[in-house]
Amino acid sequence: KKNMEKQLHLNLLASRPPMAGGFQSGSKMKMGPGRKKDFSPLPWSHYFETMEDVEVENENGKDISLTAASVCQEKARIYCSGSHGPVLLLLHGGGHSALSWAVFTVSDTKVKNPDDLSADTMAKDIGKVVEVLYGDNPPPIMIIGHSMGGAIAVHTATANHVPSLLGLCVIDVVEGTAMDALNSMQNFLRSRPKTFKSLENAIEWSVKSGQIRNIESARVSMGGQVKKCEESTSSPGVSKSIGEGIIEEEEDEEGEEESNKKRMKEDDQEIKKESIFTWRVELSKTEKYWDGWFRGLSALFLTCSVPKLLLLAGVDRLDKDLTIGQMQGKFQMQVLPQCGHAVHEDAPEKVADALATFMVRHKFTEFKEGFLW
Repeated sequence: KKNMEKQLHLNLLASRPPMAGGFQSGSKMKMGPGRKKDFSPLPWSHYFETMEDVEVENENGKDISLTAASVCQEKARIYCSGSHGPVLLLLHGGGHSALSWAVFTVSDTKVKNPDDLSADTMAKDIGKVVEVLYGDNPPPIMIIGHSMGGAIAVHTATANHVPSLLGLCVIDVVEGTAMDALNSMQNFLRSRPKTFKSLENAIEWSVKSGQIRNIESARVSMGGQVKKCEESTSSPGVSKSIGEGIIEEEEDEEGEEESNKKRMKEDDQEIKKESIFTWRVELSKTEKYWDGWFRGLSALFLTCSVPKLLLLAGVDRLDKDLTIGQMQGKFQMQVLPQCGHAVHEDAPEKVADALATFMVRHKFTEFKEGFLW
C-alpha cells in the first residue's frame, strides 16, 4: 500500500519541472558563499498545462469571477493540469492567487472590483464555475482550500453546491484561531509594504519576511498577489535635469521655442511616472465579511458528510470542537511542522503525499502504473 501511495504522490507532482538553479521545492534556501539568490519571476506555463477564462452569471446577470474564493465583476481564470482521475478543485487564500498552487500543481484566480464577498455568495459561485466547466455531469471532485479558501470550501460542501463532491481538504484554517487573529489582522495588513519597485522586489520581500518559505513557489505565486501600476514621482534629480534641458532649448531659434517647450513638458510628465507594483487585493476593505467566513466553521466542517482531511502547520491551531471531533474519528488530521501559514507553498511534496494517502485510503483513485519512486 505504501508503494501505491508513493506512486500516486509522484503522479501528482509529475508535471512539475525541476527547480531552476538546483533548488528543491520545500527546501531551505541553501546557497554557496557569495552566490546571489534568484528572485526572478517564473511563468505559470512551467506548472500548468492550460489557462482559461470562464464566464458565469450571477442573479443580476452580471459577469462574476471566483478568486481565492472571492467574487468579482470579471471572468474566472482557471489553471489546469492533467486530464484523468478525479478533479482536485483548489481554492487559494485571501489575497493569494491560483498561482500559490503552482508548485503543488487546478485552480482559479483574478481579482478586480470585488463586490459581494460573503461566504454564501462565494460558495454559490464555486458551484456555478463548476457548472460552467462541466455542465450537468461534473466528474468526481475533491475541494481543497487554503486559509479563507478552506473556509469557503467548507461552506460550498455543506450547501451541496458541488453535487459530485468526493471529499474535502482544509489547509491551516480553524475557527478558533482564525477568529482570534481577526483582532490583529488590520495591524498586520498595515505592516506590509504598500508598494514594491519591481516584481523581483516583491518576491524577495515575500521570502525574507517569511510569508513564503519556498523560493520557487514565491517566484511563481507573487505575480498573482501584486499588480503593476503607475505612480507619479517627483525626484529632485529628475526635475533639475529637465529644467536644465529647457534652459538649453531656449537658446535655439525663436520659431522652435514653443514646440521644444511642449516636448520637454511631455518628457517631464513621462519621466515622473514610475512603474511600481502594489497589492492586487485590498484585504483591509473586506473586513465586514471576515466574521462570516469563519464563525461556526468548525461545526460546519464536522457536519460535512464527505471524507475530510485537515492539514495544519501546528497542532496548537486546533480548537475545542475540532479536538473532540478528531478524537471521535470524524476527520483525518495531519500536522506538517516547519511550515508557515502557506503550507502548500512551503512543503508541496508533503501536502501532495498527505493527499495521495488520503485519496488512496478512501478509494478516490488508484496509483498509476509505470512510475518508479
